[in-house]
Amino acid sequence: MSILCVGMGWYPHAAGGLNRYVYELTHHLAAVQNQVELYAVGVPETSPNAAVNLINLAEPTSPMWHRLWSVRTNFSRSSTAKPDAINLHFALYSLPLLSNLSDDVPVTFTFHGPWALESAQEGVHKLNVGMRHWIERRVYSRCDRFIVLSQAFGTILHQHYRIPWNKIHVIPGGVDTHRFRPNLAPRQAREYLNWPDDRPILFAPRRLVQRMGLDKLLSALAQVKSKIPDVWLAIAGKGYLRSALEQQVMELGLENHVCFLGFLPDEQLPIAYQAADLTVIPSQSLEGFGLVVVESLACGTPVLCTPVGGMPEILAHFSPQLIADAATVEAIALRLEAVLNGTIPLPSRTDCSDYAAKNFNWFNITQQVQHVLLA
Repeated sequence: MSILCVGMGWYPHAAGGLNRYVYELTHHLAAVQNQVELYAVGVPETSPNAAVNLINLAEPTSPMWHRLWSVRTNFSRSSTAKPDAINLHFALYSLPLLSNLSDDVPVTFTFHGPWALESAQEGVHKLNVGMRHWIERRVYSRCDRFIVLSQAFGTILHQHYRIPWNKIHVIPGGVDTHRFRPNLAPRQAREYLNWPDDRPILFAPRRLVQRMGLDKLLSALAQVKSKIPDVWLAIAGKGYLRSALEQQVMELGLENHVCFLGFLPDEQLPIAYQAADLTVIPSQSLEGFGLVVVESLACGTPVLCTPVGGMPEILAHFSPQLIADAATVEAIALRLEAVLNGTIPLPSRTDCSDYAAKNFNWFNITQQVQHVLLA
């Protein structure tokens, strides 16, 4: 079958869960004998994988108005044969294409998150938030069905955007179990990264923005270190809060307990998961799925998370004791201390990786997505 996908950017040049999801999905759809075209911004001129036909809609560095005009023009010029299904992933770049979509081809929107709501929480001006919400509503009104990666985001799509539940399909994200797997002993991984080998290590791969809850994690760590004095936290990611978080570390006396890694290259991410005793995801809101949760499990490392968004849906049937009671400092600290002092036993590396491979492998996820796209 012929499937036309519209993404946002090209992974790995443009990082982020959405871009990684689209990259993995399109390649797995192509692997099961579909003809797949991916339209996105900033894709390479020639496809690194001939199985997916890549079409560049615009350059990511161009001004917004010029980029949207290029998206419309290049899509009109490049889109010729009518596909069997259309899968949209990002409202902004989908908007200029709506008039070019055939009425008799099913259009599915994969909802990765409420763009306007996320923008509002990050302090974007109200006028821009309102415009983003209008764009989302306009695009969603053209779509026949929706895929969400968690029941939590299905609820947001239904309540905030008034999409009826009979149009919403919950299909979790997948993980590349060839790339994310427990192929190193923790000691080997720590040696490779030059991490301490004689301390309990926590790992938090997060963008350094407000809703990720890293400030809460640091405050929780300050409480825990009085009982677990050698605990060490590695934070991987970039964001506007870095200087504020570094200041918080100094104020809390955590200089010898926290390391900011900055942007972690993709090839080092599986190693970092394996080097840690526990991955901690302290999100405060709008965590639609929690790809890092599944990646960590696939690498054999257990995950402690807050009860936010889709993350509890991943852990509830595997390690519910690793879901904090709340997203507060006190709840995170209480659960962290219980794990580190052995009160809460951690699942084994093998159990973690087996659970991820069984429930979130891309082959099964792709079959479910394809069924919705072509229904």
